[in-house]
Amino acid sequence: MKNPISWQGGNLSMLEALSLPVWVFDIDQKYVFWANPAALRVWGAHSLEELQQRDMSLDMSVSVAQRLCQYQQDFEREDASFVESWTLYPNGLPCVLKVAFRGIRVDGRMMMFCEAQNHLTADPASLRSAEALMHTSVLITLYDAAGRALYRNPSARAQVAHASEAWRQHFIHDGDWQALQQGVAASGEARRSAQVCTRLGTRWHEIAVRACRDAVSGQDALLVSEVDITDLKHAEGRANFLANHDMLTGLPNRNGIRSDFLPYLQQALRDGRQVALMFIDLDRFKNVNDSLGHASGDELLIGMAARLTKLLGHDEKAARLGGDEFLVMLAAPEAAERADALGRGILQALGMPIRLGGMDISVSASIGVSVCRAGMLDIEQMMRHADLAMYAAKDAGRNNLMFFTPALEARTQAQLALESDIRRGLENGEFIAYFQPRVDVASGSVVGAEALARWNHPQRGVLKPDSFIQVCEDSGLILALGRQILAQAAEQQRRWREMGLDLMVSVNLSPCQFVDPALPAMVAGVLAGSGCQAERLELEITESVLLGHDDQTMCTLQALRGQGVRIAVDDFGTGYSNLAYLQRYPLSSLKIDRSFIADLDSTPAIAELIITMCRMLELKVVAEGVETSRQLEWLRQRGCQEYQGYLCSPALAAGEFHKLLL
Repeated sequence: MKNPISWQGGNLSMLEALSLPVWVFDIDQKYVFWANPAALRVWGAHSLEELQQRDMSLDMSVSVAQRLCQYQQDFEREDASFVESWTLYPNGLPCVLKVAFRGIRVDGRMMMFCEAQNHLTADPASLRSAEALMHTSVLITLYDAAGRALYRNPSARAQVAHASEAWRQHFIHDGDWQALQQGVAASGEARRSAQVCTRLGTRWHEIAVRACRDAVSGQDALLVSEVDITDLKHAEGRANFLANHDMLTGLPNRNGIRSDFLPYLQQALRDGRQVALMFIDLDRFKNVNDSLGHASGDELLIGMAARLTKLLGHDEKAARLGGDEFLVMLAAPEAAERADALGRGILQALGMPIRLGGMDISVSASIGVSVCRAGMLDIEQMMRHADLAMYAAKDAGRNNLMFFTPALEARTQAQLALESDIRRGLENGEFIAYFQPRVDVASGSVVGAEALARWNHPQRGVLKPDSFIQVCEDSGLILALGRQILAQAAEQQRRWREMGLDLMVSVNLSPCQFVDPALPAMVAGVLAGSGCQAERLELEITESVLLGHDDQTMCTLQALRGQGVRIAVDDFGTGYSNLAYLQRYPLSSLKIDRSFIADLDSTPAIAELIITMCRMLELKVVAEGVETSRQLEWLRQRGCQEYQGYLCSPALAAGEFHKLLL
């Protein structure tokens, strides 16, 4: 039983004698403080003591508790009284009553005096609609024509900032109220998402308004329902931010460029200013990821983004396009001059060392600039032009800034056209293998041939590799080209063998081919399909290939050697010559670069050192670019086994090569 509170005042015996149910409810402690016999019967209680033992909070809904608190506030504030239909649940059974409520103070505390006037027998739909209105989380308010609130359900009362708040005062922005009013005037109803004042502060509500009549006065009224969508708005805002910004640096991404940059640039042009885009790419960023890990790479990008944005002025914005690529937009009376000055500052700032993984790391940047002066803004074209200029800056040696010129685009278009032509040529079998003889130095006999790619172009005739190899490397077509030349060389080796000619055939592998995981399987397929002798096929790789990841390099070389194929190092001495790998890897021969042969008269020591080293390591040595008898005699005296060069013959088509052997 709750702690009894003495009730001083009122004629208790008279209230107990009433035939109408009367009780006093303690709103704070959620129990019936007192009830007359008629009320005890309504509540299904045998005695007042039993009723007082019931904790009404156990099965009281949030909406009912909220409504009772609102009653208590009204009793305290304005001595209010209410007559409403209520559904009680004595012993779990519903009982619908029309009840008059008013406040009564007991020992200084405000309680609620309840007088049941009569039982109601409304139809189920009416009862349920009234209960739904009580319990719903939707805010329901009825306003009169002047915008004064006639009724608020518990949810609306709990949220309204001020009890006397008028319809118009509910809105943060007057335009939202006006739009709803106009919608109702035009069609009798309206809907809008708007920011409103509530006890929780400014919130977003989805508001639906419908014109109606007040059931009491018959006057025009507005029925307003509101749903709090603040969380949804915040989620939408977050999703929009994520869609338009880079998660790592917080800068706008490609989507953000279109939504944020484009309107800003258009306004700058209307104001008579010029605009420019700067495409920034960090040089050799991949080295940081490979050596220090992606976490350090991310830390570097964050640091570079911070340095970049710190340099920008009021009319300048930055974005991250992805990877290590950034974009800067600027607007100025003379955009080219500002871009040049800003770009020099960016190169200096980004080039300063940054601490990563306990080390001071320095990276440079390459910057391409595109300026729009004609007032015809095409941001996609400007980005493409800035990108072209950036690659021109890389080609110029990196850590540089270049402006776009029409010549850059013309060169790019020519490269694209050439790439398309190469692709067509590969499909049509226009690329053929030419063969340069490999000659035994001691006997002068042709003992092998190096297969070299030629393009039998239908309009331009036979083209040498310098006109197409770089484009093949850049576009990835080098894999298809290398496969075709290897297959032709292997088939030619078989044909020569069938003619009784025991010739070694060597084929160059590009770095792209060597790192292709499918290389061993491709070579095996070519050997099986052509009938070529594996031990008479030699694959030539460059020094740079051997400086890659040791484990993968070793696995690839061992897989090729396991098939019986021989491995040669081409152009030795022109790269990062490292004598250690000559012992570590399963190599067969080494080819002296033609530049050392050309310099025999002035600096013969390098070629002589290479020959001596190969003799010690039991590697076959082949000299390239031999053009004179004097060079050949020098090689013979020092024990070089084979040579190639114009002294014997340039590269020839297979038919011409065969004539050379006769």
